[in-house]
Amino acid sequence: MSGMKQGGTVLAFPGGRGGLRADQVGFDRQELQRILDLYGRMVAAGEWRDYAMDFTRDAAVFAAFRRAAERPQARVEKRPALRAKQGMWTLFGEHGQVLKRGHELAGVLAPMERRLLKSVDD
Repeated sequence: MSGMKQGGTVLAFPGGRGGLRADQVGFDRQELQRILDLYGRMVAAGEWRDYAMDFTRDAAVFAAFRRAAERPQARVEKRPALRAKQGMWTLFGEHGQVLKRGHELAGVLAPMERRLLKSVDD
């Protein structure tokens, strides 16, 4: 350890806890677990192959892709500003159409769950 300085300064990781800034919306552990559980089952069924997440001041977004070069086949958005109105969760389809809105994540993911059941039956 010769040549190394002792007593260096420890700096906090930029972005605070979990890499999210205080002004960003994110998924909590249970929400992300629920979303990734569905994603894993869709991958196993051959429906999805890739995903992306985006965290902004207004929304947290999880997008699932059949192929990475395409538009997302499904997109789940969490917008806390809409909590008191139509619900903070929205499921969008491949062409940007709203498939489901709601206050509970499980209810919003239901159309994708049903689709998974259909693809397993085929």
